[in-house]
Amino acid sequence: MKEQLYTIPLNDAVNADDECCFCFIQRSVEQDLLDFVLGNSASYMESDIRDQTDRAGFCRKHFQQMFDYGNTLGNAWILKTHYRRMIGEMQKTFAGFRPGKSSLKDKFRKAEGSGNAIGVWVREKESSCYICAQFRETYERYLDTFFYLWKQDPDFREKIRNGKGFCLSHFGDLCEASDPRLSDREKEEFYNTVLPLMERNMQRVAEDVAWMVEKFDYRNKDADWKNSKDAIQRGMQKLKGGYPADPPFKRVK
Repeated sequence: MKEQLYTIPLNDAVNADDECCFCFIQRSVEQDLLDFVLGNSASYMESDIRDQTDRAGFCRKHFQQMFDYGNTLGNAWILKTHYRRMIGEMQKTFAGFRPGKSSLKDKFRKAEGSGNAIGVWVREKESSCYICAQFRETYERYLDTFFYLWKQDPDFREKIRNGKGFCLSHFGDLCEASDPRLSDREKEEFYNTVLPLMERNMQRVAEDVAWMVEKFDYRNKDADWKNSKDAIQRGMQKLKGGYPADPPFKRVK
């Protein structure tokens, strides 16, 4: 099947022979977003982009990545106007806040379910992130592309069938995304492929990790490492996604 512009990134990710093609895509998209937010294009100086980042803010993970990226002035500008908005929202929330009267039931109720207006506002801020939102939108398109290729391209299906599967996190997303995108007959073929694929590759990674443990036995000091030298980072990725061994992604000056 002839590649289209929108299918190339997903095909490249599958051809990379990674533990999860969607981890590969997520890393690439997040790095592109960091470049967009803080890179040499200086989008942080554009009022419409700053309005979006001021409203959405960033999660802890992406604040860390932004710090590691290394643009001090860009980060300072983003924080300056985001703080202005946050303080305004905080003052409005505080002004309308009235502590609720405690009851015996409240003493046994979990704080996150209490409906406390300040707590609700803080939780909303913690769950809001410009980069997460942009990635989610892009990720949905990649899921669409995956199932388009799955249905239309036999070579793509064969690559998935003979590949390393997915991390558990993205595999769960893929299974949920299949419901509205595949017919009952297509789902049968899909699950007959991906369920054995995941079992086989989870077992493969587990065996690599187990062999790494055995290599620390003095009796195996001269034995071949086989495929276990990077088993820890691959084992972590397979369970939770991401690339634990990656260095911070930094700005190219």
